[in-house]
Amino acid sequence: MPFSFTLSETLPADEAQIPELYASAFPEEELVPLVEALLPDPAVLSLSARTGALLIGHVLFTRGAVEGRPETVALLGPLAVHRDHQRRGIGKALIAEGLARLKTQGVAEVLVLGDPTYYSRSGFRPASRVTPPYPLPAEWTEAWQWQRLDGTSDDLGGRLILPEAWMRPELWG
Repeated sequence: MPFSFTLSETLPADEAQIPELYASAFPEEELVPLVEALLPDPAVLSLSARTGALLIGHVLFTRGAVEGRPETVALLGPLAVHRDHQRRGIGKALIAEGLARLKTQGVAEVLVLGDPTYYSRSGFRPASRVTPPYPLPAEWTEAWQWQRLDGTSDDLGGRLILPEAWMRPELWG
């Protein structure tokens, strides 16, 4: 029997479940303060995956800019799927839904810092020419990835500019 879940923009009822979701998916990382800081920001697209009333997945896409460029870009992350529901296509579905929505909103490129094997399945390419707000450790070069949404194939170049919640060096290395 196929596993069924629904995707939508994050609802107020989902927000109470977010801390437990991120703690389950990332027991070694403390992402809840970042997620809670980003949720009310109008530059952020927040999507949830649910089975019934249970939140089983969540992703944020933060709109930003590249210094000296007119295009709007977005940063994907954090993305979490509850430990009991991983490997069922929930993360990939959340990414696809977010990319589709951002494309209709005119976002030119989406960036992500994450596992290249995982994100390549959703069309991301390693080693973007867009530089993050702070230098990344050398071993993370391939983890900094990009995907164009506007039909062109060239990676933008320049420094990524994001809302204040992302402007903390410890998030980048």
